[in-house]
Amino acid sequence: MTHHHILVINPNTTVSMTQKIAVAARQAASPATRITAVNPTEGPKVIQGPDDGAAALPGLFDLFDRTLQANPKITAVIIACFDDTGLFELKKKSRIPVIGIGEAAYHMASITALKFSVVTTLSVSVPVLEDNLRRFGLANRCTKVRASEVPVLALEDPDSDARHRIEREIETALEEDDIGAIALGCAGMADLAKNLSKRFNIPVIDGVASAVKLSEISIR
Repeated sequence: MTHHHILVINPNTTVSMTQKIAVAARQAASPATRITAVNPTEGPKVIQGPDDGAAALPGLFDLFDRTLQANPKITAVIIACFDDTGLFELKKKSRIPVIGIGEAAYHMASITALKFSVVTTLSVSVPVLEDNLRRFGLANRCTKVRASEVPVLALEDPDSDARHRIEREIETALEEDDIGAIALGCAGMADLAKNLSKRFNIPVIDGVASAVKLSEISIR
């Protein structure tokens, strides 16, 4: 049996989010797959829009290089930000698969349904995701990228109304978008996918789990 070691990088510096991402990744992984989840110590606490994404790049690239150098047996890397921060640059330089959770969710949603919509956090992120969909060649499969207007850190606060806002946006998407699946547009939403899928009786795609599965099948 091939033993995979997947490095999951959260490009922001919020440790609680990295821990949540690690739980979701390990739940999705096969028993023989090892998951290592890390985040930079310097950079933005959250990535909300292109300015935060640009600010995260130095820390992300440095962490990528240092971690792979120290762990040569890593077999794949997941970039655990739905904006796919730094993904295209890292794909060009890497000798192993590098998969973004946005990239993975789009592909999984397009396999699951003919049309899908994305429910993300803030409106400032919508143009970034729309541009990525075009770059991946999947813009015609995504009906709409919707903002729930939930700040990323609200997803880490159990007392916030984040889940209610996300549910409300999914309800609107199901009423208006003629879709067969929803992709959750933030790594911090990873723990919501299963329950939301049951509530709305529709596939709700988590990019973290999708990226783990795609990483495993991309490694031989």
